[in-house]
Amino acid sequence: MNIFAQALDYAASNPDRLMTALGQHLRLVVVPLTIGLGLGLPLGLLSSRSRTASTVLINTFNGLRVIPSLAILFVAIPYFGLTFQSAAIALTLLVIPPILISTDVAFRSINPAIREAAKGMGMAPLQVLQQVEIPLALPVIVAGIKTATTEAIASATLAAFIGAGGLGSFIVLGFSLYDNAILLVGAIPVAVLALIAEVGLSTLERSLQPPIFRKG
Repeated sequence: MNIFAQALDYAASNPDRLMTALGQHLRLVVVPLTIGLGLGLPLGLLSSRSRTASTVLINTFNGLRVIPSLAILFVAIPYFGLTFQSAAIALTLLVIPPILISTDVAFRSINPAIREAAKGMGMAPLQVLQQVEIPLALPVIVAGIKTATTEAIASATLAAFIGAGGLGSFIVLGFSLYDNAILLVGAIPVAVLALIAEVGLSTLERSLQPPIFRKG
């Protein structure tokens, strides 16, 4: 029996464990992403409006980005214990930078003449933001969200090291038992989730592009 057949057989023999781990993994992705969007989008907009804010915010979060997620995870453990909260904090710090930076770049790259034209038509600042700037910025913002999502899906496997569950628990178990089949039970669904996120958000990104910029 080849390794993929063994992995399939193990998954079929443990469907409840697999579905529980999948649910935990999705939670480990969705919660940090939700917090990351709630913080990264407004901070990115603020950063695009202020050079000082841009310097402080982007340098700060870029500095955090170079710290390995596992290191952040272990720093959080003394304060939050071996819990979901520790994993969520580490993953939130991972997803904020690409969302913040893409939002900053998206709004900065809008031609100032477009804003002036909108204001000349009598639009209020909020109307300019909602009806002109956001639609133009969305493709670049979605590109940042795509990066954050795929990174979160892959890095959520680290939560298993502190007993927070997720598909990484099969990877850890496979390593500990020197069983590559069990390892694949966790690795393959993670790869599939990342692929779905990549394709889905890439499709959304292309659909948001103005027709003149679309390829194909």
